[in-house]
Amino acid sequence: MRPYVLTPSAKADLEEIFEYIGDDNVDAAAKVVAGLEKRCRMLAERPLLGHMQPNLLPEEFRILPVGSYLIVYRPDTKPLQILRFWHAARGTPDLF
Repeated sequence: MRPYVLTPSAKADLEEIFEYIGDDNVDAAAKVVAGLEKRCRMLAERPLLGHMQPNLLPEEFRILPVGSYLIVYRPDTKPLQILRFWHAARGTPDLF
């Protein structure tokens, strides 16, 4: 399995997602986070699965939708760099 790394922002996003959902249902929060982590492992193996969104993000970034969330990542990095986990309703991810 190829590795991936989470930026500090991505780690904070996962914690925020878990806390937000976990306020109502800890089991559901764990499932959402586990699903996002599973997709990250998949992306590490196949980094071109996601989509380019030139109207939202610079060309070097891709996104992969997972439920209501977007995984924002850089497919050309080794290990694969996961930049953010972003709720689709929040608009354009703040990457910097």
